[in-house]
Amino acid sequence: MRFRQKMEQFMYGRYGQDDFSRFLMIAALVLFVLALIFNGYVGTAFYVVALAALVYDMVRIMSRNVYKCQQENQWYLKKKQAVTGWFRSLKDRWQQRKEYRFFRCPSCHTLLRVPRGKGKILITCRKCGRRFERKT
Repeated sequence: MRFRQKMEQFMYGRYGQDDFSRFLMIAALVLFVLALIFNGYVGTAFYVVALAALVYDMVRIMSRNVYKCQQENQWYLKKKQAVTGWFRSLKDRWQQRKEYRFFRCPSCHTLLRVPRGKGKILITCRKCGRRFERKT
């Protein structure tokens, strides 16, 4: 119990671990495994990058500059949301493929969903108002 209290006292005022920190840890672990698999310069490069990611992660965890670390975490979460949102959109489109057709607006490239089996219809873009005709 004494060790835990000392660690809590040491970490007081420091940033600690967040989502970006966990990502850096996992990336470093994967890069270390790749460094073991590959030989020569490629393996060495993987090892150096993994070591750099690990050191950067430890610096972030021990940092007292909470505002900067929060900004980095927000940047990471925004990028992560863009990637996961794209995959979620792809999954939703795949699940709805039997009931709906998906088209992109020719002018603003907004993704539009229309019901299947209606024949040739006039589609109005809800973002820019452009009308175009497609077969569903």
